[in-house]
Amino acid sequence: MSEHTKTRVLTGITTTGTPHLGNYVGAIKPAIEASQDSNVQSFYFLADYHALIKCQNPKRVQESRLESAATWLALGLDTDNAIFYRQSDILEIPELTWMLSCVCAKGLMNRAHAYKAAVAENEAAENQDADKGITMGLFGYPVLMAADILMFNANKVPVGRDQIQHIEMARDIAGRFNHLYKGQYFTLPEAVVDEKVEVLAGLDGRKMSKSYNNTIPLFVPEKKLQKLVRKIKTNSLEPGEPKDPDSCTLFQIYSAFATAEETAAMRTDYVNGIGWGVAKDRVFEYLNEHLREPRERYNSLLEDPAHIENVLHKGAERARAEAATTMEHLRATVGLGRFV
Repeated sequence: MSEHTKTRVLTGITTTGTPHLGNYVGAIKPAIEASQDSNVQSFYFLADYHALIKCQNPKRVQESRLESAATWLALGLDTDNAIFYRQSDILEIPELTWMLSCVCAKGLMNRAHAYKAAVAENEAAENQDADKGITMGLFGYPVLMAADILMFNANKVPVGRDQIQHIEMARDIAGRFNHLYKGQYFTLPEAVVDEKVEVLAGLDGRKMSKSYNNTIPLFVPEKKLQKLVRKIKTNSLEPGEPKDPDSCTLFQIYSAFATAEETAAMRTDYVNGIGWGVAKDRVFEYLNEHLREPRERYNSLLEDPAHIENVLHKGAERARAEAATTMEHLRATVGLGRFV
């Protein structure tokens, strides 16, 4: 099967923080399994242009890009089959973003959730300017996301529920371009939401998120991992008292990594009144064992940034071979082609 007849799946990897257990269970693990499917042409990219919208700390952006790349490689991303690259290495992406901006209705961007939330915050704070502190990056980033997707004519884009709107916007922009320039230049992408993917709870019982500062980073050293697992919030039930596994963050984290049999055994132990100290030790030991080898690979990769650079360079070469051809065609389409 040729690369162009395979289903194309595209996944963006955020580069604004250190990957944590919630990222692994919710996005990284299923995506890495998908990268090994030879019937699919997968594109995985570090969304580092997007990072600039939220973070103006160059050191943090640089660190996060390296940590994110090392994480995915340490966990087994198949870079022979999948195309793995940095967004900022594909110089055609900002060019396509501008072309799409020129056909995208401003009213469509006005309806973007992130923009509306920022305006609502200003209104709640009674700022005279509803757009106070809102950059063009925040306002227009659905167009950049559309360019990421449409550049490679992705058929499917795995996203969380909060991102479905952006895929719909990409479809809208693609349809508008196709209509204006009278051709099928872009495939209309589909959002793929995996309802089975768990949203892990964090240390305090709320969704594990950098913004709540309640995360367990994937590759913290052993002692730090033990400390964080011990901080997971539990109730005051004594050893011997039956406990409800379904309302327990500790059980949820364990079952996200354990086999069905191991999860069933832990469920029985909860009903039989396992003590919280024993449960936390068991969860720590299980996680530590599960993450030991990837943690070693991750630390080795961080010590060898030249290897990561080489992998990303090869991925960018594969991606740009296609992007350059696409853009040459699109330039001619809009009237920016060569004279001879």
